[in-house]
Amino acid sequence: MASAYDNMDIQQLEYEISTLEDEVARLKAQNLSLDMARGKPSPEQVDLSRPMLDGLTSVSDLTDGDVDVANYGAPDGTPSARKLGGELLGVDPAQVTVSGSSSLSLMYDVVCHAWTHGVMGETPWSKQEKVRFLCPSPGYDRHFAITEHLGIDNVAIEMGDDGPDMDELCRLVEGDATVKGIWCVPKYANPTGVTYSDEVVRRLAALKPAAPDFRIFWDNAYAIHDLEQPGDVLLNIFDAIAEAGSDNLVYAFASTSKVTFPGSGMAFVAASAADMADLRATFAIQRVCPDKLTQLMHTRYLADLTAMRGHMARHAQVVRPRFELVERKLKAGLGDIGCARWTHPKGGYFVSFDGPEGSAKAIVSLAAELGVKMTGAGATWPYGKDPRDTNIRIAPTYPSLEELGAALDVFVVCVKLVSARLALAARS
Repeated sequence: MASAYDNMDIQQLEYEISTLEDEVARLKAQNLSLDMARGKPSPEQVDLSRPMLDGLTSVSDLTDGDVDVANYGAPDGTPSARKLGGELLGVDPAQVTVSGSSSLSLMYDVVCHAWTHGVMGETPWSKQEKVRFLCPSPGYDRHFAITEHLGIDNVAIEMGDDGPDMDELCRLVEGDATVKGIWCVPKYANPTGVTYSDEVVRRLAALKPAAPDFRIFWDNAYAIHDLEQPGDVLLNIFDAIAEAGSDNLVYAFASTSKVTFPGSGMAFVAASAADMADLRATFAIQRVCPDKLTQLMHTRYLADLTAMRGHMARHAQVVRPRFELVERKLKAGLGDIGCARWTHPKGGYFVSFDGPEGSAKAIVSLAAELGVKMTGAGATWPYGKDPRDTNIRIAPTYPSLEELGAALDVFVVCVKLVSARLALAARS
């Protein structure tokens, strides 16, 4: 991307760099310690769920329908938790399992199920000569880590403004039987904030995979995480699959990790009836029953999707000013220079930032020297290898507004200095 630095002569660039280096020295002397590394809810967000803790006492009725919540049983979750998961993921509760507090753990379990026992009676992935997984990029580093950990070959697919590059995706999925899955964050994608268009969802639903054990891993982590109203609307993948006359194509995931308490909530997985029966055969060996007390506490506080949306509207009041601050700081500091671009999401947890080619590692490294911790450059691509070294994930939710403002001031100076140095190097 062309920038104001490209129009400066060498003397002007050297002066600009000297001025910015003085600013860096001033910031370094402040001994800052600020963290924008991960997308964690702020303490104010977590506190919104404190009333839920009062929902169960020593005299509470510990039943949910015909389930004794205080004892063994209900391995797929309480009836009310499965109902809530069905509303959240847009599927019949019978096709939902609720277990643990981390959807990422459920994703790992599902990948491991395919790895050790195979999908629906197919040869286990571990016994196949080659297994490949598609990774829309920039994307979620923890997704990529799961498949990389098992030795699965991660293949980057370019992300566009409406979802992954569907022409390339279809070519690979329908023409290569070694392609077994794709990671998707379909609403307010991590980190770009993109919501998949109806066309993209329908093309995914209409896939005719070369591999019978291919599955879409549909991580709808930000299904109700709107920053403004109206928020983005995501087409229901299960409805689209039914319309396409297909089945057994998607594993869908969600959780309450960024709704209530990140470390103590509910995680959901949903799939077709046949796929769920296949997964439950493995789950039955892994676990006797989930933490039903936590499920009961949640569903008595958030009984349905309407209640969850109301709760998330309160989250938005806390989070929205942080995203607005990111926009103001980046626009004021970098808008006239033209050396960077960034996303303007309507929900989710991240802003995706792109600097000049070859800049991301240097920017993140310099920010760390000045006391601002960010997600590692390259983390949004498989194996940490951003081919253009441009993308940086900004996670604004956890710091206070004051801390976030200070961190962004540092970040802007780092972007400007690295960009000016690159422009000077290009002249040389």
